[in-house]
Amino acid sequence: MATLDFSFSDDQQALRALVDQILDDFATQERLTAVERGPEWFDRDAWAALGQAGVLGAGLPEDLGGGGGTFLETAIVLESVGRHVAMVPVLASLVGGALAIARFGDDSQRTRWVVPAASGETILGAALQEPGNDDPTSPTTTADLGIDGWRITGTKHCVPVAHLAERILVPAGAGVGTGVFLVDPRDPAVTLTRFTMTNGEPQYRVDLADAPGEALGDPADGEAIVAAIVEHVTCGLCLTQVGVSEEALRMTAEHAATREQFGQPIALFQAVSQRAADAFIDTEAIRLTAWQAAWRLSTGLPATDEVAIAKFWAAEGGQRVAHAAQHVHGGLGADVDYPLRRYFTWAKVNELTLGSATRQLRALGRRMAASGS
Repeated sequence: MATLDFSFSDDQQALRALVDQILDDFATQERLTAVERGPEWFDRDAWAALGQAGVLGAGLPEDLGGGGGTFLETAIVLESVGRHVAMVPVLASLVGGALAIARFGDDSQRTRWVVPAASGETILGAALQEPGNDDPTSPTTTADLGIDGWRITGTKHCVPVAHLAERILVPAGAGVGTGVFLVDPRDPAVTLTRFTMTNGEPQYRVDLADAPGEALGDPADGEAIVAAIVEHVTCGLCLTQVGVSEEALRMTAEHAATREQFGQPIALFQAVSQRAADAFIDTEAIRLTAWQAAWRLSTGLPATDEVAIAKFWAAEGGQRVAHAAQHVHGGLGADVDYPLRRYFTWAKVNELTLGSATRQLRALGRRMAASGS
């Protein structure tokens, strides 16, 4: 009987080891604290090291300066970023920006933006969310074609790395359909309003008032482009959550094995061991569903439902793991100077970004009802 092989290849194992080695060196507690206190929330030295090692472009085409891999290679990097809670914009720049341009852009756009993004020289982003609108494929933001090109008007929110990005991918209704447009966030017609997420990450409200934009692909086919970007970014969030949950669980197991009450490690108490066992099951569910979705995306298979299932587990299971870790650590877990609080706050941001667990279940239910399943 044939068996399925879920293991990584030798090259993928080497990539994982390399990324972990780099982030082990840079994502120390002292350095993370220093970067958190800085205005950018961006570890430029870690980013440069990842770029110089070639891991940022691992999932990008070789002719664009990448490693010639698939989304699975980028997924390996994302999981390590979550495991180290490293403040580097792999998800925003590579998944939200470079991968989409590599797939849907013309030769000029691919050369101009993907090549420098693969080395880390350029940072890209994507504005996928709008106030009061849960469907990125049907944006309220509009795009009008005039004699001087496309002009974009509307508001996006929860936009990461807008303060760092050279271009942001902006979905907008273009009359013929939903288009995706490359917009310069530094243009005078773009206003950025900064706010801070639970984990300290700066994100932005982006107001566009007749801002110039460059179409990515055919605006008539933009809905499919937006859907692909959203699925890849959502899956990327799930993969980041794998790393976050895995490390929070490891820290919890280590604490339970060494913290003593009544003369014995608290890991021997039934309530603690059961809580840790439940967290382990949740972490494995997050891992399996996220990697299933990543594999389907990497091979071009339909993955809409699989991404929604992965996001459900990343949201629901991820928050349970984070809460279990906090509770088992007791008062230590509430100490803002203790490393665990980063994993709790990162898990919360990953839980809610691009749709909570409830939103994923509703979307799955609607599709099941429409198909008669």
